[in-house]
Order: sequence, then structure tokens, then C-alpha cells
Amino acid sequence: MTDDRTANLLGALALALADSMSQEAETRAAHGAAAPAAIVSVGVAPGCSIDALARTIGLSHSATVRIVDRLAADGLVERRGGADRRAVGLHLTRRGVARRRAILKGRAEILTRALGPLSEEDRAALTAHLETILGAFTRDRRHADHICRLCDEDVCPHERCPVERAVSKP
Repeated sequence: MTDDRTANLLGALALALADSMSQEAETRAAHGAAAPAAIVSVGVAPGCSIDALARTIGLSHSATVRIVDRLAADGLVERRGGADRRAVGLHLTRRGVARRRAILKGRAEILTRALGPLSEEDRAALTAHLETILGAFTRDRRHADHICRLCDEDVCPHERCPVERAVSKP
């Protein structure tokens, strides 16, 4: 097996998983595009600003405002006073929290199914490899937030996250 083939297989798997997770997240969020990532991200960082959310989900300020407007109209996100008088903090409503849980559950089901054929030993080895790859792949804070925009931080808390550790190095 060559490195080119390994890279190709990784690319095919990454795309298949991304497509499956996007479809599942959009179905469970009842919104398309970046809305699932917006819901998950606001749940991770309650009170975040539109600018912070835009950086995390990788959209322009105006596109993020439109997503937040749709989520607010559906009763999933609410705007509250932010850090100063000019800022608006974003928070999930009860419905938003439930929707976030559903999105993360769907994502977990797809990933669990993908890992199903592996033994415990193979999963442990894969975990170690993924930690190494993700740590090396992470460029900076903004990139780290974008990488983890759909992560379940309950199963991968900051102190154990290779992406967080990569940007927290002195």
C-alpha cells in the first residue's frame, strides 16, 4: 500500500462522512447549509457575538446574520444583550438546545456506524493517529474553532482535544 493510496482512501472516507453528517445535521436542524454548525456553535459558546459565530462557521457577517435571523424566527436562537451596549449575544432557546442535541446525536450515530467494523484495539490506534493528524493540521485559533464547529465537546472536552491543545501550546 502506498502513501498516495492511503491519502486517497482518507479523502474518500472524509468526503463520505462529511456528506453523511451534513445531510443528517441539516435534516435534524430543519435548516440547510451552515445552520447546524451555527446551532452547535452557539450552544458551545452562549453569548457569542455574530462576528464570533461568523468566524467559527466560516461565513461573512451578513450571511451569518441571515442564518441567525432564520434560526431566531424558528425559535431556536435568541438575541440578548452582549458584552457591551453595541454587542448582541446569541443564546439557544429550549428548542435550540433540543435541536443541538438532535444534531449531535445524528452525527454520533453516523460516526459510530463508521467505526463499527473496527476492533477496540484498532479504534484506540485510530484515535491516537487522529489526535496526531488533527494537532498537526490545526493552524491557529480561528482554524481550530472552524474545525470543531460540529464537535460534541462533552465527549472531547478542551483539555483532551488535540485541536485545542495545538493552539494552546506556549
